[in-house]
Amino acid sequence: MNKRSIATVSLSGSLDEKLRAIAAAGFDAVEIFENDLLSFGAGPRDIAKMCADLNLEICAFQPFRDFEGMPEPQRARNFARAMRKFDLMQELGTDLLLICSNVSPASLGGIDRAADDFRELGERAAKRGLRVGYEALAWGRHVNDYRDAWEIVRRADHPAIGVILDSFHALAPGFPTRAMASIPGDKIFLVQLADAPRLELDILSWSRHFRSFPGQGDLPVGEFMAAIAATGYAGPLSLEIFNDQFRAGSAAQTAVDGLRSLILLEDQLAPDWPDFAGKPLAPKAKSRGTGFIEFAVNESKAGELARLFSQLGFRKTGQHRSKAVERWSQGKVELVINCETDGFAHSHYVTHGPGVCAIALDVDDAGRAMQRAETLKARTFYQPVGPGELEIPAIHGVGGSLLYFLDQAGKNWDTDFEPVTSDASADALLAVDHIAQSMPYDEMLSWLLFYTGILDLKRLPQMEIADPRGLVQSQAVINADQSLRFVLNGSSANRTLPARFISEFFGSGVQHVAFACQDIFATVAAMRQRGAGFLDIPDNYYDDIEAKYDLSPELMAQLRANHILYDREGDGEFFQVYTHIFDERFFFEIVERRNYQGFGAANAGIRLAAQAREVRPASMPRV
Repeated sequence: MNKRSIATVSLSGSLDEKLRAIAAAGFDAVEIFENDLLSFGAGPRDIAKMCADLNLEICAFQPFRDFEGMPEPQRARNFARAMRKFDLMQELGTDLLLICSNVSPASLGGIDRAADDFRELGERAAKRGLRVGYEALAWGRHVNDYRDAWEIVRRADHPAIGVILDSFHALAPGFPTRAMASIPGDKIFLVQLADAPRLELDILSWSRHFRSFPGQGDLPVGEFMAAIAATGYAGPLSLEIFNDQFRAGSAAQTAVDGLRSLILLEDQLAPDWPDFAGKPLAPKAKSRGTGFIEFAVNESKAGELARLFSQLGFRKTGQHRSKAVERWSQGKVELVINCETDGFAHSHYVTHGPGVCAIALDVDDAGRAMQRAETLKARTFYQPVGPGELEIPAIHGVGGSLLYFLDQAGKNWDTDFEPVTSDASADALLAVDHIAQSMPYDEMLSWLLFYTGILDLKRLPQMEIADPRGLVQSQAVINADQSLRFVLNGSSANRTLPARFISEFFGSGVQHVAFACQDIFATVAAMRQRGAGFLDIPDNYYDDIEAKYDLSPELMAQLRANHILYDREGDGEFFQVYTHIFDERFFFEIVERRNYQGFGAANAGIRLAAQAREVRPASMPRV
């Protein structure tokens, strides 16, 4: 198994903070980025001791810039500079220096000239027991292709000179990876990994600001790694990420995400390249929708929430045997109201206010789901249970909430409840359609990797939605039969509704839950009769819908009268309506799908504007 490494430039914080986060996540090695060392108060020997105490190997020191192909006197100065770096490396206790291809306007081209420079440097490095790795930058002045970098290394023909291969510099420009397989594995001194979303940017800006961990972007990193594996390379796999979100986020969380991405990548390669993988990951459990959604509230809000559930057609079907917890049911939807004054739900309420504290997922094997989650560094949760109560396996999810795993063995979670006789009227709501979670924009990549790594979910294209006070990024992840859908929303504009939800809700969490029905007009009519109210949508919207689509006058009248929004994709139709926001915290959506796969993104701006008119102005304090 190759050692797992990460470059310190990938994380936020001071060098010691980065090293502690890297070690705590479980990495074996680290690349020390020069600027991190230069700005740190301790010397190289102290850093070496710190790494040793943390059981971290320093696999490389980097970068050394603008070395090869320089005219005199710069050439002589470069060799003197390299000797100083060799001194530093020996104090650090690392034997590998990364040199990236020259970008200086003063540099001279020529593969043989560059090879001569590296041969001479190799002689000097070998005398100290050191090595030098050469990496082609995608924007290098004369060398921007890994194939040219390898040719220079090949012609240098020195045991202390090797090539460094970086997935971003190979994949972003679209270079073929098959040529890598011809490079001897022992001449590859380091492999660096990064993914990235597909963006129409110059490659330098793309690299410096938008790299991501493998699995978070759109580059074929697996294809790159398959070519690397074919060489017999046995050195470290090191993450090198330049990303503004990561630099602004938690070093500890970024490090965990990085290790998670490597584990997932190794697992992807394991069938064909077992030497790259560690302990095999448990296969993903098959998800089958939600088992229940639990709301944490206080006693006074519990009554208000129960009244809203009743207006939406839910019936109280259970009372917990020993706790202030109620079960409400409709169709396949199970909701729980928890107003206990201790335990996890109460802690979540104290920290976040009223809202969803837990989501139970129906899976085919809860044990396997937990095993995979634990291997991928998810935080597990255990809470004492009373006599005869069911202990459900759980991990921490978005905003510290819980994700429970229910399989056939755990389907009797409702045995903790005394049945309550209720009206046996027909159920209008059939199932949970999707769950929308708001989070800081900087956390979206982290939770994307969390959901797609642990669960059998795939990501849909990210969308940009206009809120009256800024842009909101929206990322959906769904399972194969679409019985489980999460929508992740984040915004870097602090006055958008999702951003205000986070700041006033004291963190990330579920902002709304959507329920599916078969006849939205009959469903909404029944809900109105029970006292439910819905978000007011302006007539201007319906005038536009009438002009845009050839809808019958009767259908248009129903849409207007019921404040129902409409969208169409091909021959698919989508109807959606929103409740008012509960306690300025969360709301519900009722949807009807007619051969429609999306989430009504065209209407999101209309909904956000309507909600902005209803909520308390951001400048007005809560009383």
